Amino acid sequence: MMSVKTIADQMRFDMRLKLLATSSIAAVTLTGCSEGVLSPQGPIASAERQILFNSLGIMLAIVIPTILATLGVAYWFRSSNLRARYMPDFEYSGRLEMLVWSIPAMTVLLVGGVAWVGAHDLDPRKPIASAVNPVRVQVVSLDWKWLFIYPDQGIASVNQLTVPVGTPVNFELTSSGVMNSFFVPQLGSQIYTMAGMVTRLQLQADRPGAYRGLSANFSGDGFADMRFAVNAVPAEGFAQWVIATRRAGPLLDAQAYADLARPSEAVAPFTYREVAPDQFNNILISATQPNDTSRLADLASQRTEK
Repeated sequence: MMSVKTIADQMRFDMRLKLLATSSIAAVTLTGCSEGVLSPQGPIASAERQILFNSLGIMLAIVIPTILATLGVAYWFRSSNLRARYMPDFEYSGRLEMLVWSIPAMTVLLVGGVAWVGAHDLDPRKPIASAVNPVRVQVVSLDWKWLFIYPDQGIASVNQLTVPVGTPVNFELTSSGVMNSFFVPQLGSQIYTMAGMVTRLQLQADRPGAYRGLSANFSGDGFADMRFAVNAVPAEGFAQWVIATRRAGPLLDAQAYADLARPSEAVAPFTYREVAPDQFNNILISATQPNDTSRLADLASQRTEK
């Protein structure tokens, strides 16, 4: 049989293991927050984090007193407290019913009000107030990669999004097939992409850096690798990137898009030096006819003839 000392040592060892495991989990959790919604790098993400904090504060203001009241009731009605009244025939109390139902009702009203106001303030289509003209980016979710077209600059990139710091970015998003979801946690506002439809989103990066973009909606075998890098650079750096992109890479026309649209996984980022006119609109139209592989080429030839 184990001695009392051995049992005590084993208990202390188990306690150390539990503390170590708890500390490790906390460290991993806090590390993950450094690249997530709790580390915003733009006005939209900052406003969304504030909504989370406001909701948390409201819930804690209700949950903590409820927990304390539960502990207080358990302590007061303990078997050793002879002053506590035992009421086996108790059936109903109007005041107690009002208290019990008012707490969840107040939670719903307050948290719902915060979410309702925030949803209107953070409408994805609502322009971001700025003295700088926004940069337009057309986004296409493919299997399993992201295509970013810069219509005003006449260039495009795959799995790489470069934006100027302090400048609003006006996104137009669609899908080549299955529904997907565009999400940059540190910039905010996840939004869906759907074939034959255009959704709109306004984002802005306030600080230079490299941010993680991802697909937040399962879309098949290559979903796990459907990520993209968001490079926020100063305005001068963005202009230099545009110039460098125009000097290298292939042309994004109907045939190049048809090749790109074929399912592929873990695609390394690359750029297109030039984009055919109305390429995004052609993609939008062709997405409603996925079995017609020549649709894009036909549309491109018709526009050329005109």
